[in-house]
Amino acid sequence: MSRPPSSRWTKTVAIALTGASGTGYGLRVLQGLIDAEVRVYLLISQAAQVVLRMEAGLEVPARPQEAERFFSDYLGAQPGQLSVFGRQQWTAPVASGTNPPDAMAVVPCTTGTLANIAAGLSEDLIDRAADVTMKEGRKLILVIRETPFTTIHLENMLRLARAGVVIMPANPGFYFNPQRVEDIIDFIAARVLDHLGIPHRLARRWGEEAG
Repeated sequence: MSRPPSSRWTKTVAIALTGASGTGYGLRVLQGLIDAEVRVYLLISQAAQVVLRMEAGLEVPARPQEAERFFSDYLGAQPGQLSVFGRQQWTAPVASGTNPPDAMAVVPCTTGTLANIAAGLSEDLIDRAADVTMKEGRKLILVIRETPFTTIHLENMLRLARAGVVIMPANPGFYFNPQRVEDIIDFIAARVLDHLGIPHRLARRWGEEAG
């Protein structure tokens, strides 16, 4: 059921999907944000489009405007709630500290994107948005999806953690006895939403009774 248009969102969050395996995590976080009436700025790498097709069967259009309509329909977003920006769209709000989002999450995050952010590079809009989020003192979450980690990966994570970035490898818990793959995805998505300060009921919390 569609919701009536809203002219005011609870907050604005940038979400980047990169080419690591685990696009289900990003899609679930996106759905949680849309359901919580958060304004979303969506950034998608070229590799992420390939992985979305492989893992989720989603043929995401290459043009930002078409991708915006695609994801708005897919997620049930309200008019104006979700905006998609191109990889080199330097006029996007996330490219400047004068108009940063309240927070940003890269989910999933490749180790290549991790390296660019750690080095302060801005080769595309994802890198630049992360750099802006950091320099403006906003929360940045990187959901790293790789195994095993090399010394270089670990050093990049340590460098960013010391700068205040939340490093959140996609390591789900199993104490809640997941029955489906979706339960495992929800565990990680719930942790991301927790750190973004977004209310949800995706996963049972420690100490809560089942049911």
